[in-house]
Amino acid sequence: MINSLRSIPEPENKLDILTLADVAELLHCSKAHICNIVNGNVKDCLPIPIILFGRRKLIRRESLLQWLKTTEHFAKSDSLTTLLVRDAGKRG
Repeated sequence: MINSLRSIPEPENKLDILTLADVAELLHCSKAHICNIVNGNVKDCLPIPIILFGRRKLIRRESLLQWLKTTEHFAKSDSLTTLLVRDAGKRG
């Protein structure tokens, strides 16, 4: 996923702003799912940092990349370990 974001041409200014629809397309999921993540409604998933302009929610490209790195680390360290321990208990 991160590679597809990096393949987007760099903007002339470094403040690259994405809409929720842009993020949904990049992450191959629905805009509704991105809204749920942003609002903190997805279990075991950190919210994506946003910029609010009234009711409009925007996401900086760099913030999204950092969120992906953090979420990937979070999933590896906590959720995967929990799943492995739970699975090991069933087999024992």
